[in-house]
Amino acid sequence: MISDKFYEQFKQVSSEPGVYLMKDDTGKVIYIGKASNLKKRLASYVNPSDQSNAKVFALIRHIADIETIITSGETEALILESNLIKKYKPRYNVILKDDKRYPSLRLDTGHPYPNLEMVRKPQKDGALYFGPYTSSGAVYETLHLIHKTFKLRKCKTETFGHRIRPCLNYQIGVCLAPCCLQVSHELYQSMVREVILILKGRASDLIRNIKAEMLAQAELQEYEKAAQLRDKLFALEKIAEKQVSVSMDHKDKDVIAFVRSSEYSVFTMLFVRGGYLIGTKHFNFKETLSTDAELMETFIRQYYEKAHFIPNEILAQIQPDHAALIESRLKDISEKKVKILQHIVGEKARLLKMAYKNAEKTLADLMNSANAETAKLLRLQHKLRLDRLPIRIECFDNSNISGTSPVAGRVVFENGKPDKSSYRKYKIRTVSEQDDYAYMNEVLTRRFGKGEDSKPYPDLLMVDGGKGQIGIAVSVLRELGLENEFEIIGIAKKDEKKGEHEDKIYLAGRADWVQWGREKDLLLFLEHIRDEAHRFAISFHRKQRQKASVSSILDNIPGLGPKRKKMLITHFGGIRNIQNAGIDEMTALPGITAAIAQAVLVKMQRKK
Repeated sequence: MISDKFYEQFKQVSSEPGVYLMKDDTGKVIYIGKASNLKKRLASYVNPSDQSNAKVFALIRHIADIETIITSGETEALILESNLIKKYKPRYNVILKDDKRYPSLRLDTGHPYPNLEMVRKPQKDGALYFGPYTSSGAVYETLHLIHKTFKLRKCKTETFGHRIRPCLNYQIGVCLAPCCLQVSHELYQSMVREVILILKGRASDLIRNIKAEMLAQAELQEYEKAAQLRDKLFALEKIAEKQVSVSMDHKDKDVIAFVRSSEYSVFTMLFVRGGYLIGTKHFNFKETLSTDAELMETFIRQYYEKAHFIPNEILAQIQPDHAALIESRLKDISEKKVKILQHIVGEKARLLKMAYKNAEKTLADLMNSANAETAKLLRLQHKLRLDRLPIRIECFDNSNISGTSPVAGRVVFENGKPDKSSYRKYKIRTVSEQDDYAYMNEVLTRRFGKGEDSKPYPDLLMVDGGKGQIGIAVSVLRELGLENEFEIIGIAKKDEKKGEHEDKIYLAGRADWVQWGREKDLLLFLEHIRDEAHRFAISFHRKQRQKASVSSILDNIPGLGPKRKKMLITHFGGIRNIQNAGIDEMTALPGITAAIAQAVLVKMQRKK
């Protein structure tokens, strides 16, 4: 049932195009939508006609307030909706996460002697990019085979031309060393053309050419050349095995299929480049309230706004809302014509069917996994005698060495899975001496001492430590008036000297630790969360120490500013490698003079 306030606001809504923001009773935006006719669109919430749409009714129960913004047309509404979703991140909207970029391979054909490298942030720099690839392992394997087969340079462009002697890659015969030696430009470019054929999925074409050349050299009794071509052929066949031809037109296209259940929505994308399938990626969302057409529209817009490459064809299983507007938007981004195709037959229809079957399989796996995780959490609730299901578990851990650079980390597990977007790092600010209890006191106070801004609260709070750390947690929460908001447990390492064989879980208010019996898998689950918190805190602590070390050693060297300092660390991979480097290696970098290199080494020697 809608609120009286919502109904009164609805009566004042315009029939013009625009964007609407739905808010809960705390004023938080929970859903954002757009419409060519705001009045007509919002009427579907006031008088919902689809009685079976439980999600719409779930949303209606949470709506306490609504805000509308009138726009000059649908295009402006489309852009405004996208910007507002990025700003507010509403619970019931589809939101693609930005925290991962898929790897691509970059070949700078503008350079006379280009190198091939893996990148995660493609730029509009005129270079050729291949991908994106959904598996980093597959990219590294392809890169390794190409580097082994073709003698392209391996050094970075920044250092090219500054080297005074060939590196080890030349010595072992996998690089022609154009950085130092005279190398035929035509020979090098012929290798580049072959690499491009491979990365475009045309390895089979190259194999036929090399096989013919190998046989010709054998006929001429040039057996050494024939043997080299044979080895090259074997390497290319390994690459060709992984290239699956799925389209005879050799065009670049993305294929998008979509399935949904009452709990989840799953999108599956097939990436087809040059007629070859190079990867598959799945995206899943919970608590989405849009129609299928709205979901497809939102997904396509959000994905391609961040993608470095947009193909000329997008095969969509469901026609998105405002398809023409989206095509226009994608054309502006990619600076070329983009078509969204739906009612298709033949080869393209088979690709869509393939994507749809993969989406169905992913949805089934997702639901089975969710059911298994729910069952595990129910057993954990029963074992620990918790008042509610521990859907959100937060774990805190401290890290320091003799009190130096003390930090803490928080990890969050939602429905049994890590929610890395909710991880947080804390620098200890108020404790000057080593005191783990004081560290935990500060961190928990900062985490839960912000009133309403501290929400969402966990269902279960876990601290790394025994009764002492639990006592600190209970004390902090009591002072904040939150002692009854959620449960607290501590995890302590086993004491092998006392004959203990497993870690111990303590509950607040209980003297003995939990006995697991046949449910050791629950202890392993909690240990996994603790280990993740430990790993997260330690990695942050190492970075803080490294920053402090770098700052103290490389600061105040004449001529060595922040950019050159960063270049040194990036190139050599750390302070220890810089200490072991020679002056010639340093001066090979742009901007590093012999005087600067000498000053760096002198200061390093003092610090040893």
